[in-house]
Amino acid sequence: MSPELLSILVLAVVFVIATTRSVNMGALAFAAAFGVGTLVADLDADGVFAGFPGDLFVVLVGVTYLFALARANGTTDWLVHAAVRMVRGRVALIPWVMFALTGALTAIGAVSPAAVAIVAPIALSFAARYGISPLLMGAMVVHGAQAGGFSPISIYGSIVNGIVEREKLPGSEITLFLASLLANLVIAAVVFAVCGGPKLWRQGAVAETGVSPVKREDEPGGTAVSGGGGGGTRTAPASTLTRTDAPAAAVPLTAPVIATLVCLVALVVAVLGFDLDAGLTAITLAVVLSTVWPDDSRRAVTEIAWPTVLLITGVLTYVGVLDEMGTITWAGEGVGGIGVPLLAAVLLCYIGAIVSAFASSVGIMGALIPLAVPFLAQGEIGAVGMVAALAVSATVVDVSPFSTNGALVLAAAPDVDRERFFRQLMAYGGIVVAAVPAVVWLVMVVPGWG
Repeated sequence: MSPELLSILVLAVVFVIATTRSVNMGALAFAAAFGVGTLVADLDADGVFAGFPGDLFVVLVGVTYLFALARANGTTDWLVHAAVRMVRGRVALIPWVMFALTGALTAIGAVSPAAVAIVAPIALSFAARYGISPLLMGAMVVHGAQAGGFSPISIYGSIVNGIVEREKLPGSEITLFLASLLANLVIAAVVFAVCGGPKLWRQGAVAETGVSPVKREDEPGGTAVSGGGGGGTRTAPASTLTRTDAPAAAVPLTAPVIATLVCLVALVVAVLGFDLDAGLTAITLAVVLSTVWPDDSRRAVTEIAWPTVLLITGVLTYVGVLDEMGTITWAGEGVGGIGVPLLAAVLLCYIGAIVSAFASSVGIMGALIPLAVPFLAQGEIGAVGMVAALAVSATVVDVSPFSTNGALVLAAAPDVDRERFFRQLMAYGGIVVAAVPAVVWLVMVVPGWG
């Protein structure tokens, strides 16, 4: 058995053990990285640790710390009330507002994880308060980020268009942007329809001053009355999410809330305006707030998503070992050598999706587009459509909890069963990986765009 195939089988074993034995997958992945790296790939400890995502570690810790402070001092509650007022109480519009906001941020130049890091904690706090599925809200944030991610002035768009130019392939910046925008918009609409969006529309509007937290009727204190904007009441079925009819008090603008809002604006300006690291900036701002209001800090530190940090960093360290030993290149070259161009194209889309669910989307695109050059040069596959299909396949899967964006969503969700939410994100990511590459191949590659 080749070392590359063995490393893939070990990864499958890690998934099986983590699923059946409830062991933290990150811890298992660290052990696997050590075993495979030293015994199979002949790497020393430095070689194994080369794949440790230090930047993502700091982002996860810094962002969850800052927004834990925001939850502790009431800032997220204030933002939620402001969001309700902005959409005139139509809670069903909020997921689309978050979709549009992250899309706008990435379209004007924000790195996708930076946009998600800024928006996801606010969006997930809103979801927790109003009984919106965290999977729905998280997916809307991530797909929004990817919808704007390939504009001609965006980071992803600039990188992919640069690769296309370097490889002397035909390209279309607008086609690439629209392909990603439409693909993510369609997926977001499907997720909204499946994950409770129609029920949110039927609920109508809530009072602009806010409502009390949502409860399930099978939980203590749940009610069967749901007040809508039209003034009526209705009885909801058991075990559904309802709003109580007592309005919640407006959140006051206290000094900690004002200071935290200033810090959040500073985070946006630092990341988007000055290209500073989101994690380091967030943790610096959190330290400033903690120094001034230490009581909030003591509660916030315990809310840093440490199990999620272990999970994500462990898996990505193992993926780094796979990259170091050439497993990813081995798989890509094997597919690129297939003599049937259309078959090779769909397999490359699937490799891009599967690997990108665990690794850098930009890195995967940078590797796969050059691998596609030989059969693109034959003229049987349209280069514009193939590049667009690879770009969409490699980025739409960022809802996976092992990608940076998915990990940020998982870490940002308050008051949820994280293991259950992790399984939901993993299942949804698996569906996206299984379905989207085939669809974009059929729509973008088979017709022969470009």
